[in-house]
Amino acid sequence: MKPTGSMISFKRPDGKELQGYLASPEKTAGAPAVVVIQEWWGLNDQIRGVADRLAAAGYFALVPDLYRGKSTVEEEEAHHLMDGLDFGDAASQDIVGAVQHLKQQSGRVAVMGYCMGGALTLLTLCQSQDVAAGVVFYGFPPLDYIDASKIKAPVLGHYAKQDVFFPIDTVETLETKLGDAGVDVEFHRYLAHHGFANETAVGFSRIAGTQYDPTWSQMAWDRTLTFFGRKLWDK
Repeated sequence: MKPTGSMISFKRPDGKELQGYLASPEKTAGAPAVVVIQEWWGLNDQIRGVADRLAAAGYFALVPDLYRGKSTVEEEEAHHLMDGLDFGDAASQDIVGAVQHLKQQSGRVAVMGYCMGGALTLLTLCQSQDVAAGVVFYGFPPLDYIDASKIKAPVLGHYAKQDVFFPIDTVETLETKLGDAGVDVEFHRYLAHHGFANETAVGFSRIAGTQYDPTWSQMAWDRTLTFFGRKLWDK
């Protein structure tokens, strides 16, 4: 599917400008919004497609360009780009800036991310009280980096039982940590591999240990839209 949104510029809290991909719904009046955070590949057509799907479901969706125009299909280069990213700056400036930009036109803004973006989603929830909800697809930072007492938004998580990058045992620890801090947390586990919701991760072709699963991907997507329907729309 060809991307239907467009690139825009917006400001970070520190005043610096950043680019991002914005997809808009057909009916914009009263529409909530979602900041979508990329995997380590960068702002590519696959993550633009996620934003387009959200727009088709009635949401503004903005993908901040965390790599400043760079993207890749090579695992080694993706690792290099991710290693070069200042996660603290990305969470507190790039993503919070995207949230603040969307808040100008939407009453409620969520953040959702995949893999690296899932980790950044959790870090952003610790940084900003403007986020109304968070959705994490198979990712988390080192758990010591998460101050769960600062997370006031509800969190939905989708994790794979066969994920070799984000072990399911650590997911259990994360869920307990959030719950003990009083976070409204809902985690789902799937008999799947890492990247199960990325339709380009087919046949372990892009990176060993990843595998798209259309059934679990659709279930996770449906659960995400149900979650957003409960948390973002005016009753």
